[in-house]
Amino acid sequence: MLEFKYEYQLTTEPLRIDILIILKPHTTYLDKNIARIFKTINVFEYKSPEDYLAVKDFYKVYAYATLYAAITPKTALSDITITMVGRTYPRNLIKYFREVRHYRVEPVQKGIYYIIGDYLPIQIIVSTDLSPWDNRWLKDLGRDLEKEEAERIFKEGTKVPLPMDAYYEVLIRANLKIFEEVIAMSDDTLTIEDILMRTGFIPKWLARGREEGREEGREEGRKEIALNLLKKGWTVEETAETAELDIEKVRALSALL
Repeated sequence: MLEFKYEYQLTTEPLRIDILIILKPHTTYLDKNIARIFKTINVFEYKSPEDYLAVKDFYKVYAYATLYAAITPKTALSDITITMVGRTYPRNLIKYFREVRHYRVEPVQKGIYYIIGDYLPIQIIVSTDLSPWDNRWLKDLGRDLEKEEAERIFKEGTKVPLPMDAYYEVLIRANLKIFEEVIAMSDDTLTIEDILMRTGFIPKWLARGREEGREEGREEGRKEIALNLLKKGWTVEETAETAELDIEKVRALSALL
């Protein structure tokens, strides 16, 4: 009647919190709409533009928060908050909080909802509903970006004194055609290839190519990299140099597309 599993492994990969925001000592209050519930440790679960917040996401981020308190010295559970960010209103998750957990869902501002009733402060952020003035960068992080807004991000992003690689990567994946149009019309010398390199696309392709090269031959790995670059509109010469492949072989691959 019983099954015993000893030292059962829950995950095959290392556990990773999407974003962990830690308030510096003596910080008592942040006058920012998405940060007003913050305490010392603030755990974020962020869903990509193609995904949505579900009940299982709450289970996961709650487990991360309690695990962090359990394994981090001088950290109490009362020091932690949870924030879940998605592009669309999570109806099933809200229904779960109300009908199963019997929590209260309180809209405190457009796009921001506090979940009242748990030991931990919890908030849900629907990024598409956020104020474009108070949360411009977060609101823009998704699909269907308008050309004017993409142009603003393209120009202002170079002035932000923070690493923008991850931000650009998500944004460009969701709005590649728009960014290609904006860059084509820009007077800036920065190209889509430069942004793809900056966001990590090219290094990832190269890494994948190297890994597959070990298993199936280095030549095949380079060819796959070259095909990916050609599909993105790179010239034969640029592709050959980046993929470290003979230019005639790149021309042959280009003829296949």
